[in-house]
Amino acid sequence: MRVVVTGATGNAGTSVVRALAADSKVTDVLGIARRRPGLDIPGVRWAEADIDPGGARLSELFSGADAIVHLAWKFQPTHDPVETWRTNVLGGIRVFEACAAAGVHVLVHASSVGAYSPGPADGRPVDESWPTHGWPGAPYTREKAYLERYLDGFQRDHPGMRVVRMRPAFLFKTAAASEQRRIFAGPLLPWRLVRPGLIPALPDITGFRFQALHTDDAAEAYRAAVLRPVRGPFNLVADPVLDIAAVARLLDARTVPMPAGAARAALAAAWSLHLAPAHPGLLDAVLRLPLLDAGRAREELAWTPSHTATDAVGAFLEGLRHGTGLDTPPLAAAAGGAADR
Repeated sequence: MRVVVTGATGNAGTSVVRALAADSKVTDVLGIARRRPGLDIPGVRWAEADIDPGGARLSELFSGADAIVHLAWKFQPTHDPVETWRTNVLGGIRVFEACAAAGVHVLVHASSVGAYSPGPADGRPVDESWPTHGWPGAPYTREKAYLERYLDGFQRDHPGMRVVRMRPAFLFKTAAASEQRRIFAGPLLPWRLVRPGLIPALPDITGFRFQALHTDDAAEAYRAAVLRPVRGPFNLVADPVLDIAAVARLLDARTVPMPAGAARAALAAAWSLHLAPAHPGLLDAVLRLPLLDAGRAREELAWTPSHTATDAVGAFLEGLRHGTGLDTPPLAAAAGGAADR
């Protein structure tokens, strides 16, 4: 089986290509990225290509592939949503249509918990039938939701293609910590100080809770989705549900209550001054995300995460302390970022 992975050099991509290359049923893995990595993974070939409109002819790269795993995504620049829309939405559509043109049989698309509409008032976990209209105030959630709508029509028009949508919670691993710091925190997060005992307190934002998953566990679900005869969406999460207090325990820190409005105002000010790369609308979205039920993935993908959500965040904090990365342009520990320049 030949599998092509877009966005193969990032947090999810490096784990997904490893998982696929380690499976004896997969005979060839081609990782596509805008810039060729120095990382050598046995069984994985690399190709340079851009999914943006006007980029390389993706159908030629997809020719002869049995499955495409679409992971490519641009988080920055949040001050230019037209640029991220061009890559994430228009580029995503290019990938989908190139799959059809190349006669690919399987498309596995990286959607997100961010595609979901705000959760139910009672806080109960939702399955994959919950609406996916996103949160309109954040570019990331708008873009994920738009691709969900596009795929509704795409899979109707291409019934012979097996289309799978993966909707994971926040993905963490040690090697991605440097990248995630650049993307979401920027220079305001002194990574050398992120260790137990050095941070006295964390702001406990009212209503802030989240679900997490180790990236390697997500990769195993992607591998299963490629190989098993499944269709449709899958939630991917690990237990337990986390909050700021859980993160504080990992850092031996205490928490200080902070109203959500105050946290949003502080982030908006930092973002406006180009001190923080995360769009303030993203905090609005996170505060409204539903909790996910991953029962379908457990049953149909025979998938069980091997790490807890606490383990996943702990791996991220470990990577943050040591400035860990990988020899790929997105994950390089010394790479610059929009907020670092």
